[in-house]
Amino acid sequence: MTMTTDGTDATRALQGLEAGSSSVRLRAALAVGTAPDPRFVDKLVERCAIEPDFQVREMLTWALTRHPPALTLPGLLGEVRSERAQARSQALHTLSKIGDRRAWPAITRALLSDADDEVARSAWRAAGVLVPEEERAELAEVLATQLGRGGRETQLSLSRALIGLGEVILPTLSAATGNGSPGARQHALATERLLHDPDAGFAFAIEEAKRVVALGTTSQEER
Repeated sequence: MTMTTDGTDATRALQGLEAGSSSVRLRAALAVGTAPDPRFVDKLVERCAIEPDFQVREMLTWALTRHPPALTLPGLLGEVRSERAQARSQALHTLSKIGDRRAWPAITRALLSDADDEVARSAWRAAGVLVPEEERAELAEVLATQLGRGGRETQLSLSRALIGLGEVILPTLSAATGNGSPGARQHALATERLLHDPDAGFAFAIEEAKRVVALGTTSQEER
């Protein structure tokens, strides 16, 4: 059930979200989430786009999840089209936490291949949560276009997103293993290894994949 605050408390909380001290902003976001109120939603969405402190951003997201999706989705769906990378990234992150599949159409190919790594990673996570069952194979194909991208953390995020889709990714990984760039082939092999052996560890899987690619063998030959 949604709780409400009186006008004085609401004004104080909204002002706290803009305080110069990150600890004050954190407490304000906690207070807003503890006593959800429709008057807070727009300000929470607005602050997500510009909040510099990671812990405060996480609390802002939590506060938004405490409000009904009918109130939060419109603003968040607008933010995923923002020119500000942080606005896109945090909105996508929040949508993944809310988990309302009405947001799925907003997860576009452009977001899944966004030039900003944080935005792309947030889009991959959100897509994995929101994708309908019948669109998993198509999503896997789009995600596979990003194989080999970025550093270790970015690649791990993509592997996790792909693995979360299940064995529907195998044909796509097989195609990438045979036809992709060396970096994409390594990443595809590592992802396939982790799908079958989650305990292998990403660093080990990548090193093994590098060896396989360097030798010119395929994952099937390895097996």
